[in-house]
Amino acid sequence: MRKLVHLSDLHFGRDRPELLRPLLDAVNAVKPDLVAISGDLTQRATDAQFRAAAAFIEALEAPVLCVPGNHDVPLHNLFLRVVTPWRRYRRWIGRDLEPQYSDEEMIVVGANTVNPLAWQQGWFRSRSLERVRQAFRAEADGQGSQTRIVVAHHPMEHAPGEKKELMRGAERAVDYLSGCGADVILTGHLHTWRAEPFAGVAGREVVLQIHAGTGLSTRMRGEVNDFNLLRISGERIDVLRYAVADESLTYEVGEQRSFLGGGGRWRRE
Repeated sequence: MRKLVHLSDLHFGRDRPELLRPLLDAVNAVKPDLVAISGDLTQRATDAQFRAAAAFIEALEAPVLCVPGNHDVPLHNLFLRVVTPWRRYRRWIGRDLEPQYSDEEMIVVGANTVNPLAWQQGWFRSRSLERVRQAFRAEADGQGSQTRIVVAHHPMEHAPGEKKELMRGAERAVDYLSGCGADVILTGHLHTWRAEPFAGVAGREVVLQIHAGTGLSTRMRGEVNDFNLLRISGERIDVLRYAVADESLTYEVGEQRSFLGGGGRWRRE
């Protein structure tokens, strides 16, 4: 079995400082094999905010795979946003915007879905899709069956009533990723929690979408601060949502969903 913690939308610069230590303690306590962060580490992509995010990552005991979000490029400095949008991210977080992790039981591939010129609306580039496919194929050739996970900032399906625009190329991306064997897509951006297979188009049930809310931000949009713990064991995935209990300022399991694979689809247990 593998344990993967999924964090998103920390938004240092508009965070709740009183939750920093409880979040670190909760994540380290479950002893994950990997922590995946699906973007928006900062609120305005300043050096001070990235420094705080880097210190947070350094305090995590497990390996960390991180991709950027739209808040991780400078919003108000047009020159930097156009010419060197990733300079500060690369300085403080890492040079690789689409990192990978693999072991005997899982392969996790990051995809950068941020469009620095569009600000909110992301896009899934063709070269990123091909990179995911190549990574999955290389691992399959080398080690055999693994759970295949993609980490991106922007979701590829919105719940009814969502006001934000869906990412450009979202439907094509889901179809492509399902075709190359993705099992799970981890995203953030909407500050809402969700765990269920993709719906609406035949064949998409093969991919499980898991959204994390915001781990630390004050921008909770009617929900509580949270993170996900995935327990992955062959064709079974348990998704535990750790949510803040405001009275005690601790992250506690508030909801759990279990999914069984096989037969070309994921289904709720």
